[in-house]
Amino acid sequence: MMQHPGSAELAEHAQDHHHTDISGGWLRAAVFGAMDGLVTNIALISGVGGGGADRHVIILTGMAGLVAGAFSMALGEFASVGTQNEAVANEVAVEREEIRRHPLAEEAELVQMYQEMGLSQKTAEAMAREVHADPELAVKVHVAQELGVDVDEQPSPWTAAISSFLCFAVGGVIPLLPFLLGSSSLGIGLLVGGVGLFVAGALTSRFTTRGWLFSGLRQLAFGVIAAGATYLVGMAIGVSAM
Repeated sequence: MMQHPGSAELAEHAQDHHHTDISGGWLRAAVFGAMDGLVTNIALISGVGGGGADRHVIILTGMAGLVAGAFSMALGEFASVGTQNEAVANEVAVEREEIRRHPLAEEAELVQMYQEMGLSQKTAEAMAREVHADPELAVKVHVAQELGVDVDEQPSPWTAAISSFLCFAVGGVIPLLPFLLGSSSLGIGLLVGGVGLFVAGALTSRFTTRGWLFSGLRQLAFGVIAAGATYLVGMAIGVSAM
């Protein structure tokens, strides 16, 4: 059997061509969890600190926010990803039934989709015919073409939940570190939280086309807005009202 002329190049190319693993539902949950943990606790600390709370109250508020937020994020991610997977499974079942009941119509539909992608009618018909020779392959291809979903690469609710929980907890503890180490300075806590936000934002640029400086400053700006708003609320209400 003759090899394709590019087979040798493909083997060499495979050794140094890698994509970041963004499947499994971990990346979005991890990034969202870390950012939410940072912003939430920076805002909480800013609010109670602005109201005149002492170190003990700030730690209590921050730890309560960390635990509550981590569980809320994890449960939300688990329910969200699980529901999404169930919806995809339902669409797969619908598509499988349509292919069973109307195989020729579904094959013609696939031919049309291939032609809209730029393939010639002859090539599109040959591809659709080969795909529909295997009903399960036909289901996967139709779902991928019509819904943009790979049925073999669905995110894991457990992965999303655990990633979200851990990253929220890590993000949430960063602005609390100075207080846990004995400091009573609100400014130092907010500064540490701000550095954490900038670093976390900069790290996300590794998975995007954005520069690290832009990504870091953007996340820092989000935190400043949240902290500023809660600080004003804290000043307006005051710790004496607690």
